[in-house]
Formats: sequence, C-alpha cells, structure tokens
Amino acid sequence: MEYTESEILQYISENDVKFIKLFFTDIFGEIKSISIQPCELERAFKSGISFDASNVQGFLSVNKSDLFLVPDPSTLSVLPWRPQHGRVVRFYCNIRYPDGTPFEGDTRHILQNEVEMAAKKGYEIKIGTECEFYLFLLDEKGNPTTIPHDNGGYCDLAPLDKGENVRRDICITLEQMGIQPEVSHHEAGPGQHEVDFKYDSPVKAADNLSTFKTIVRTVANRNGLHAEFSPKPIADKPGNGLHINISVFKDGKNIFEDVSNSKEAAGFIAGVMNRIREITAVLNPSASSYSRLGHFEAPRYIGWSRGNRSQLIRIPFAGEESRNRIELRSPDSSCNQYAALSLIIAAGIEGMEQNAKLQPEMLVNTYKASEAELKNIESLPHSLPEALELMKSSDFVKSVLPDVTVNALVESSANNGSN
Repeated sequence: MEYTESEILQYISENDVKFIKLFFTDIFGEIKSISIQPCELERAFKSGISFDASNVQGFLSVNKSDLFLVPDPSTLSVLPWRPQHGRVVRFYCNIRYPDGTPFEGDTRHILQNEVEMAAKKGYEIKIGTECEFYLFLLDEKGNPTTIPHDNGGYCDLAPLDKGENVRRDICITLEQMGIQPEVSHHEAGPGQHEVDFKYDSPVKAADNLSTFKTIVRTVANRNGLHAEFSPKPIADKPGNGLHINISVFKDGKNIFEDVSNSKEAAGFIAGVMNRIREITAVLNPSASSYSRLGHFEAPRYIGWSRGNRSQLIRIPFAGEESRNRIELRSPDSSCNQYAALSLIIAAGIEGMEQNAKLQPEMLVNTYKASEAELKNIESLPHSLPEALELMKSSDFVKSVLPDVTVNALVESSANNGSN
C-alpha cells in the first residue's frame, strides 16, 4: 500500500516506533544503513540525512563526500525480527547531492529511470527472481564454515532436508514484510535451498531481493547457521544462481503469451542476447561467477529455448498465458540487482525498437553437446577480466550506467581479482 508522508509520520507516532533504518545499496548491491530517531524522519523526507560517501566504495572522494538519503515512503516496513516494543522500521532510500539533484551513481535511481522510460514507450515490466543459497554450519567460535547443514538433494524431504523449518521461518518473515512467497524447496546441492516470491515492478523486485537476502541471513543466524549467496561456495557442487523472470505488457497484453507470433517478444529476447556479453561483468561481477557458468545447469552459451535449462534464456511452461515469461539464467547474487535489471531492461527494449532478429531456438543440451555441435555458438565470457574488457568498451553499458559506476566496478575487480 502507498502511504503519504503525513500518514507515515502519524503511523510512526502511534505505533511505538523507536528506530528508523534508512537502507541504501552500494555499487555491489549490498545494503548499507543509517539509523535515525523518529523525530528526524520529517527532516529526512524534506531534505535527506547526510552520510560520508567517501567511505562507500565507488561513491565519492574525500574532498567531495556529502550525499543525502531521502526515504521512499512506499517502502515502509516493520522489521519483524526486532523487538515489538520499541519497534524498528526501515525505508529504502534514494541518494541525492546537497542541492537535491540525484546522485548519478545511485543504481536504484538508474533503475527507476529505465522503468519510467519503458513506461513512456508503452511498456509495463514485471520481474520475479529465483534466488539460491547455501546453509552452512558455524564453528565453535561462531564463524562460518563451508560444511553444509545437510546432505539433501533436489526437493528432498526431512530428515534428509534439515532446512525445512528455516525455509518456513523465511517464508513467514517475508509475508510479515509484505512479500508473497510462492515456492520453496531444497535445491540440488547439499545444504542448498531456494525460495521464490511473487513478481513485482522492477524497483520493488530489486528492493524485495535485498530484503529477502537480509531475511535469509537473519533467520539463518538465529538458527545457528550461515547463509551463503556467493556464486560457487563449494567447488564441485552446484553454484548459486539468480534466475530473473521477465514479463512485458503492452496495452494490457503480455507480449510473451505467444513468442512465435510476436515481433516484440522476439525483439526483446534478441536484444538481451545481443548485449549479454557486454553486460555480463555486471550480472556476474566476481571471479567465482565464472566457475559456476557452464556447470550444473548454469549456462555458458548464448541461446534460447522453450523449457531447455541448458540455455541462457528459456521460456518456462507457465500453464497460464498471462504468466508467460522469459527466464534469464546467467546472473548470480553477487550482482547489484538494480544495475543488472537496468541493463537487462534497456537491452530488451533496444531489441524491440530495432526489430532485432531472433536466432532459431536451440534444442541441443549444451552440457552434453560435442565440440563440433558447439563450434559456431557464441559463449559468455570465460573469466571476469574478459567480461570487464567487454564492459569497458561497451557504449551500450555507458549509455545506461554512469562512468562513476563503471569505473568503480572495474577498479574494485582489479583490486579484488580473486573474489
């Protein structure tokens, strides 16, 4: 539900709220937070709360360091794991300069702009994410290990699946924060799990993913476990993917209801495929991302298909035409989801506007195909350095992401090349 600022101020005063956490994300998509007292909220709405941006990697330098957090009223939510007496609420924030202009490196604002531009062209976009994670044991000092919580496999039940109560707590907490979980299950790896929740607008979907990761880590910790979202936490086991499901509506009609007879659907898919190599450094920004790709149903080659999970893009059999969508299978959770969605949406819309030609459906299982079968099929970058070079030379990426963000991603990867 959307609330006005005055309604929120009234809610805060009447519901024993003692602390307000202002959430924002750095260039890597990780949540940062500043806490304020309720008496400061009106000022936050009006002019923002300042913070030292020079201490946030990829933002500003020491000699020009002041930025301001302005809460988005639509993102008010009580943190259910904090005390109910003296409640704690959170807002996601937009980031501004002292004069009120948006900070160009605020990837949430970048995504908002992409969504607005799509809307002006008549497109409404819905995003659903499928996020995988591992649950690991803690050592005697409470530090994370890489020992899985169980040895269960795909869709196993208890007692093989020891994480069902953790997933239950995650789903209940999601509901308490206004996010509707749809499917949860044990994944293929030992101690690996997945929870899928209802699609939403792109900005809300990105916010919800941040909230989801926070909930998973919090619930895991309360159960004496560590939640791990990194792309390849165990070398010889399945990696953690972030599958992104996309629906596009025009004039109330889902363009993916009938891909075979929709130029717009074909153009959107082709647009993403045409730009995927250039944007992979954003979708897969860690060195370990490239250990995941090409193994355990994570794609390596650039193709599309109906149902074929070895492909970069697949069209799931949804059962209902209104729920038809495409699923992009290469991203992982080390990405900044706001930047990633901005690039995916921009690539798809570019493909529609240019009537990009969609290559034939790829039916081959790329995990078992011979070298001869794969010889002429283009692949994703094989390493982070290769992906970074493609991103740095991409005019398309620079048309969506500002130099401050691109340069910070490149610099960070150079400084942390083994991450």
